Amino acid sequence: MTLKTVGLLEWSGGDVPQAVVFACWGGGWLVVTFFAMADAVSRHREYKRIKAMFLKFGYSERILEPLARSRCQRDAAIFAAEEVGHGDTARQYFSKLGYRWYHILPDLVMRNPFAFLRPSFLRSSFMPGKKARIQ
Repeated sequence: MTLKTVGLLEWSGGDVPQAVVFACWGGGWLVVTFFAMADAVSRHREYKRIKAMFLKFGYSERILEPLARSRCQRDAAIFAAEEVGHGDTARQYFSKLGYRWYHILPDLVMRNPFAFLRPSFLRSSFMPGKKARIQ
């Protein structure tokens, strides 16, 4: 918002090219902020869903298997597993698959950097399954 304000000040001062640069820069950061917030909400929903599955079915690698594809999903799964007493087991499972702390980008993006633009990637990233009924 500060960059947008600076852009407006530049615009009113008559420096239109500089105003456009600040406005675009500010708009870009607003888009990044939106995606970060959407990802956080999605991971929280996923955490609640995974925790409910652990409580209902107990620990199972079948629950963790589809969540191995991105760091955010792995973190949500590990946190949910910790909440129900299976945190170390979940960490060992992901470690056994070869994931380490520096594996941040999703597997699909590592194979194809343009995957961020696919609707299926966005849908799977920001709309993960049904809402859990557990509080």
